[in-house]
Amino acid sequence: MHVTLYKSKLDQEAVIKHVMVVDDDESVRNFLTDYLVAHELRVTATATGRAATEVLRNDDVDLVLIDLNLGHEDGLDLVKATSEAFAVPIIIISGSRLDETDKVVGLELGAADYITKPFGNNELLARIRVSLRSGLEPSVGRDNRVFSFMGWALLPAQRQLISPSGNEIKLTAGEFNLLSAFLSSPKRVLSREQLISAIRMHDDEIFDRTIDVHILRLRRKLQRESSPSQFIKTERGTGYFFDADVTMKQATGVTLTSSVR
Repeated sequence: MHVTLYKSKLDQEAVIKHVMVVDDDESVRNFLTDYLVAHELRVTATATGRAATEVLRNDDVDLVLIDLNLGHEDGLDLVKATSEAFAVPIIIISGSRLDETDKVVGLELGAADYITKPFGNNELLARIRVSLRSGLEPSVGRDNRVFSFMGWALLPAQRQLISPSGNEIKLTAGEFNLLSAFLSSPKRVLSREQLISAIRMHDDEIFDRTIDVHILRLRRKLQRESSPSQFIKTERGTGYFFDADVTMKQATGVTLTSSVR
């Protein structure tokens, strides 16, 4: 099993985000590791899906970078298995599988983002930081609104979605932005163009089908404890709308104890 662990030079008491790189190309693993460590991230580099799964089982990982071409393995299989078994954001990196279909399938299987080679170092770091943002503590002056609907609560500052039973439902950055857009305009039809604008985090082209994937995944997460309720309704030929009464209030220092699902 090929696993290489690196740590940044930060004080060990500091909170260091742990990123795992899964790529069968040793030169790519080394390059990504050196770059991310230089930007104060802890990095574990693995060459196979089996090694990656062992790391996830035995260590706290905050984000996984998965290359789609892993020798005899299909990276999409690893994306699916990781998404189903672990609450960790996944970024797909690929240099050969650039079709829209691969991107959409990757999102459907649970990836938070998809970046194609060659990519700029700063762009990759920005995408990683966006995906990690949900784990950051709120700072002074950040959005302190709380959206509530049928026992659910969305806390934008903490980037948390809390279910009626008190469980935290993990959302990708795209899902969080999509839900925020719906809760800001409940019972109002939002066009595909408006929703694309809501989930776009970079300059990537966003496809109509990508919106459908995000909607499907968000519906599934909201229905875990609300079935048969379906909050997100389709307005055929126009867009989608959030079919629930939503209240919004300002809150300071909100702290909720939750268990992760």
